[in-house]
Amino acid sequence: MLALSHFNCSASPLPHFSNGSGGKVEARVAFEELSHGNLTLLQPTTSGIIVVVLSMTLGIISNIVALFILVNAYSLQRRRTKATFLLFATSLVVTDFVGHLIPGALVLRLYLSGGVNPRDFNYSDRMCQFLGGSLVFFGLCPLFMGCAMAAERCLGVTKPLLHSSLVTKTRTKICLSVIWLVALCVALLPCFQLGSYTYQDPGTWCFIKVLRDTAEVDVAFVALFSGLGLTSLTVSLVCNTISGLTLVLSRLRRQPGSHHSAKSHDIEMVVQLVGIMVTSCICWSPLLIFGLMSVIRSYKGSIGEDLSSYKTLMVMSVRLATWNQILDPWVYILLRRTVLRKIYLITKCQAGLRTNILGRWEPSFPSSEKNEVNQV
Repeated sequence: MLALSHFNCSASPLPHFSNGSGGKVEARVAFEELSHGNLTLLQPTTSGIIVVVLSMTLGIISNIVALFILVNAYSLQRRRTKATFLLFATSLVVTDFVGHLIPGALVLRLYLSGGVNPRDFNYSDRMCQFLGGSLVFFGLCPLFMGCAMAAERCLGVTKPLLHSSLVTKTRTKICLSVIWLVALCVALLPCFQLGSYTYQDPGTWCFIKVLRDTAEVDVAFVALFSGLGLTSLTVSLVCNTISGLTLVLSRLRRQPGSHHSAKSHDIEMVVQLVGIMVTSCICWSPLLIFGLMSVIRSYKGSIGEDLSSYKTLMVMSVRLATWNQILDPWVYILLRRTVLRKIYLITKCQAGLRTNILGRWEPSFPSSEKNEVNQV
């Protein structure tokens, strides 16, 4: 999905024909340019291709590094609660990796081929169906998984005994299978004429129809997609808030010298979940909210002259959503106890060094009062 984030929506791959006499002149000029072999408008810029390739490379490397860290931690983990969390996290990174690679490659292919003719934006071929379904599937899966991970940690922090009796590896795998199945069923709804996927401006990607010729089924499809996504984010927010407050209160009530290694594991997992939740909210909320607003206004026919602005905002929202698959791996790479401990030690050493430097600058004049205190 990352390749979507670097397309220039202001320059369509094909000429744009407006109505009126001015449009006829533009059409004539464009036709003459094409007939004389001037295909510069169809060719993507070299800098744009380089940016897309570099961004996809960054996303792939980030997911591979995070996957290596999680698999290594899972193989060494002996605590069942931590192992369950790592199983969820590993599945999330794998899903992000595949969702970054497959749609990104398809969008890059469309970009290199010059995009789709604007007259064909309302039509959908097999490639568009697959690309649109992939974006919906790989968009919902991380949101569902983040919600499930937050609910699992909330149960583990607030009701540890109930968690130990209910949560097992087998049930975790069943939960992951259900998440993938539900996301797949939602993505396949247009195959049963319940919604539709169409090419989006500038003709280099496909998504749910939200701006042109929307029908009741399109509104229902977008409402389902946005509703599921926003509900997942809301549940994650509530569960992570409860888990965080429970851990803070537990730490305040802890007696000095008591054993707290288990709590440190819980704190690490909750911190990572908060990082996932914040990343998902920032990346996905604009698309989920704006997509629902757009399809409602399009169905009512109230977009009108604001259509170009809505197209730009739609592309910007999708650009932001694609960053979720790049930022998620860095949550596991950076928000680990070993990394946080090193940052804490470095900060502590820097603070101690500053204290020593300031101490050297303090004047040391002989004082009778200080001598009397030393004698005492």
